[in-house]
Amino acid sequence: MNTRYLLLWVLFISTAVNAQTLTNPVLDKDFADPTVISIDGKYYAYATQGRGHIQVSVSTDMQHWSEPGDALPVKPVWADKHFWAPHVIYDAAMKKYVLFYSGESIAPETGKCLGVAYGDQPEGPFTDKGTPLLCGEGFENIDPMAFVDPQTGKKLLYWGSGFKPIKVQEMTADWSDFKKGSKPVPVVWPGKEKNYTRLIEGAWLDYHDGKYYLYYSGDNCCGVDANYAVLVSRADHAEGPFESHGVILEKDSVWLAPGHNSVFKDAQGNNRIAYHAIHRGKGGGRVFCIKPLVYSNGWPVVK
Repeated sequence: MNTRYLLLWVLFISTAVNAQTLTNPVLDKDFADPTVISIDGKYYAYATQGRGHIQVSVSTDMQHWSEPGDALPVKPVWADKHFWAPHVIYDAAMKKYVLFYSGESIAPETGKCLGVAYGDQPEGPFTDKGTPLLCGEGFENIDPMAFVDPQTGKKLLYWGSGFKPIKVQEMTADWSDFKKGSKPVPVVWPGKEKNYTRLIEGAWLDYHDGKYYLYYSGDNCCGVDANYAVLVSRADHAEGPFESHGVILEKDSVWLAPGHNSVFKDAQGNNRIAYHAIHRGKGGGRVFCIKPLVYSNGWPVVK
C-alpha cells in the first residue's frame, strides 16, 4: 500500500472512530423520554413537552442538534395540557409518519390518554386524529410504543404505567384504533424485581436475532427521590411470554435516574440506546444521552 492510500485509510478509520464517540449529554436541556429514529442519514429525536407540545430535534452526527419547531403545533381538541412520551414510526403503505403520545384529558375525571397523529415529514407538523385512542383514570394509559411484528406483520402498540402491567394490543392498518376483536395482553408486571419495579413504564420493543427484547423503566423518574433505571425482558414472540433479565442501565457517580429509553441503529449499523438522565453535578432537568448498546450472549449490554 503506497503512502497516499495509507493516509486515506488512516483518515477513514479515524473518521469512523470519531463517529462512534459521543459526549453526554448530547443535548443539554430538558429532553425527557427520548425516541430516536434514523431517516435518510438524519437522526430525529422526539421528547416530552418543552416550549411547545412535542419536542423534535434533528442531527446528522448525534452530537449536534437543531430544533425545527413543535412537532405537534396544534393542540388536539380532546387534550388540556401535558404532552409527553412521544414515539414516531414511518408507515410505508400509508406514506405517513405516525406520532403516538400521551396527553391530559380536558375532562378531569378522565385522566390521561393515548393520542395518535399523522404527518408527511419526520419533523412534522403532525395532526391529531381528533379523538384519543384510549383514556383511563390516573396515568395507567401512557407511554405508547408502536411496532410492526416482522414475524406476523401485525401492527402492535405497547403502553402502560400507573402501577399496572405493560400491555400490548393489535392495531388497525392505519393505526387509528385497536383492531376489532383484539384485547390488551399484559406482558410485564410491576413488583417482579428487588428494585426499580414498584412502577414500570416507558416500553420499547427491539427485535434482534429472532428474539423480542422489551425494554422498560421504573420506578420513580423525577424529583429529589428519583430512582429510575432501564430493565429488559426477552421473548420468542412479540406478545410474550417474556423472561426477565433485570437492570441494564442505572445510576452511577455522574448520572442519576437514567431511563425511558429507545433503541436505534446509527449510520454504521451499530445499536444505540437513547435515554434521559439527571446530571448529579447540575441537577434539574432530564437531559438527553446516547450510549452504544450491543447484544452479547443473548442479552443487551450498555457500553
